[in-house]
Amino acid sequence: MSHGGNGPYGPPPPPPPYRPYVPYPPPHTPLWRRFREDEWPTLREVLRSARQVHGCLWLLALCCFGPTFVGLVICYPLARSARIQARRVFPPSAHLRIHFPDVVRIQRNRAWAALAATFALMVAYASPDDWDQAMQQFALRMAITPWLLLLSAPLVITVIIRLAAPAARAGMRARLRPSLRSALWYCGAFAAAPGLFVGGFYLSYQLDGVTVLAPLLSIVLLLPAVWMGLFVAFASPTVVRSAFQTAPVHAALPALLTGVLVWEFAAISLAMGGLPPGPTPLALIAAIGGPATVSALAWWEIHRLRTSHGVRLRA
Repeated sequence: MSHGGNGPYGPPPPPPPYRPYVPYPPPHTPLWRRFREDEWPTLREVLRSARQVHGCLWLLALCCFGPTFVGLVICYPLARSARIQARRVFPPSAHLRIHFPDVVRIQRNRAWAALAATFALMVAYASPDDWDQAMQQFALRMAITPWLLLLSAPLVITVIIRLAAPAARAGMRARLRPSLRSALWYCGAFAAAPGLFVGGFYLSYQLDGVTVLAPLLSIVLLLPAVWMGLFVAFASPTVVRSAFQTAPVHAALPALLTGVLVWEFAAISLAMGGLPPGPTPLALIAAIGGPATVSALAWWEIHRLRTSHGVRLRA
């Protein structure tokens, strides 16, 4: 039975008051995580977070490491700019056409374990000459990795295209254009960095004694070379990991190129420095175990691609 036309349950409740939509602020990301994964914070943000450090500690740091601290403050915006441009030209996710988190995690753990085992072997058996030779081989590997990849990639890509079905070869060749563009960008930057350094030093030498502003002008002339060197340094891990963005050509190419590169590096290391220090069995395990484990993980990744996504190396 209704009362006053309001129904048997009484009058309806009044509508809630209008409240404008206020979006929640984005979650705060710690600075250390931004340095590792995201775009680096600005110099102002870094200095603002540094206010939490006690003033006495800042005074002690400035007294002990004053020039180094000032140099870092000046070079930080340069490094941040180079990193932003390197990530824009060479996206870090370029190699993640098909991503397996467990494979990536095991590869990372394998890399840390190999580093710890190598360090332990050097501490136990290495002489001062062995340490110098290890540092030279590390610098050589950092210098020749992109060029070795640039020489190895066309051979591996040619083999993969030849193994593919005839109907798929034209599409694979068409998808090579981003890889070629990436290789040209990297090679141009890699070649421009020493040229800018030589040109900057030459102009600085010419300006020496001409004007009182010669030291300041020398620093200004060397800034482009420093920026280009930082650009190459930030781009190199992505270039090596993505193999010049060859994943769109074939999903298994980055893994295949990684397996080829480690054995090439093993051959170069044995030819230049011989076996690592230590007893012969341990030295053989250290020389062969590293490339073998990398190749096993690469083959496991290819197996996952074949079983989960139907990726085939042969037609």
